[in-house]
Amino acid sequence: MRAYNFSPGPAVLPLEVLEQARAELLDWNGSGMSVMEVSHRGKAFMQIAAEAEADLRELMAVPANYKVLFLQGGATAQFAVVPLNLTRPDSVADYIDTGHWSKKAIAEARRYCTVRVAAEAGDAMRVPAQSELNLTAGAAYAHYTPNETISGVEFHYVPAVGGAPLVADMSSNILSRPIDVTRFALIYAGAQKNIGPSGLTLVIVREDLLGHARPETPSVFDYRAVAHEGSLLNTPPTFAWYIAGLVFKWLKRNGGVAAMGEANGAKARALYAAIDASSFYRNHVARDARSWMNVTFTLARSELDSEFLAQAAQAGLHNLKGHRVLGGMRASLYNAMPLEGVEALVGFMREFERRHA
Repeated sequence: MRAYNFSPGPAVLPLEVLEQARAELLDWNGSGMSVMEVSHRGKAFMQIAAEAEADLRELMAVPANYKVLFLQGGATAQFAVVPLNLTRPDSVADYIDTGHWSKKAIAEARRYCTVRVAAEAGDAMRVPAQSELNLTAGAAYAHYTPNETISGVEFHYVPAVGGAPLVADMSSNILSRPIDVTRFALIYAGAQKNIGPSGLTLVIVREDLLGHARPETPSVFDYRAVAHEGSLLNTPPTFAWYIAGLVFKWLKRNGGVAAMGEANGAKARALYAAIDASSFYRNHVARDARSWMNVTFTLARSELDSEFLAQAAQAGLHNLKGHRVLGGMRASLYNAMPLEGVEALVGFMREFERRHA
């Protein structure tokens, strides 16, 4: 029996996708070769790439005036690549600081331009309200992290940032519910949560932002250069791209992002309800900022943490340990986590509380 994997990333993948990849691993499409062995410039792989992009565009209703790029380096590379493509040394960029990954993005961007923090949550587990945003007139762009995986804090609204292009690090909540892509100028996401295996990075960028990269920008990180070559400027992570394409088709077969949104909301509500009904478990995030993707909680007695994790693993519930920065527990409920996994976790939590409260 497969484990229920609550890892924040690399994360659970759909079983159907893994089974198809296993079946095709040695002989893909009757070629007698693995998909990992075929040329990225051959017609066969180029068809994989074209279908993956078309399916993603359909799933997210990406307009024609946006380019979809499949890159390497993870979201962390984009912390630098975004300002390299969108700013000059004298530019100002606004950032909303809501936690660990926001701070990482801010620190990297400060190497390339002036960063002004438009709002910050401080130590509070919350997101700033729209009225709290102190935006800079003429900013090169405004950046935010819609979902913070470590603290389990998520925006449930899209910030209005005036005329500045809005940039979002959607690594942990892309494809988890419908969004209006036109509200954003640039979306980037590491693949290893809701898209596929690690090694691939998705960028959706409005065409008018292309062609402004600084001269020192490496060509493989110049959005216009990559777009011109159809994301095949250099050898891409072909296997990760192939798996992402399978995930996109799985999403389409299962109702698309609208169905994912309904399922993800139900999973999150079930787990938060169990936490709120207990005096043994506690979630510290403001209710209007609770993440659907990463549910964090602590035990009333922290000395029981190790026992909780060990017994959970024995019950087939894995990777529930919270990030080292915050401790406690964290259950990641990405698209591929079934409701049955959440129900199993809730049942285990209730039994553990009965024995230890």
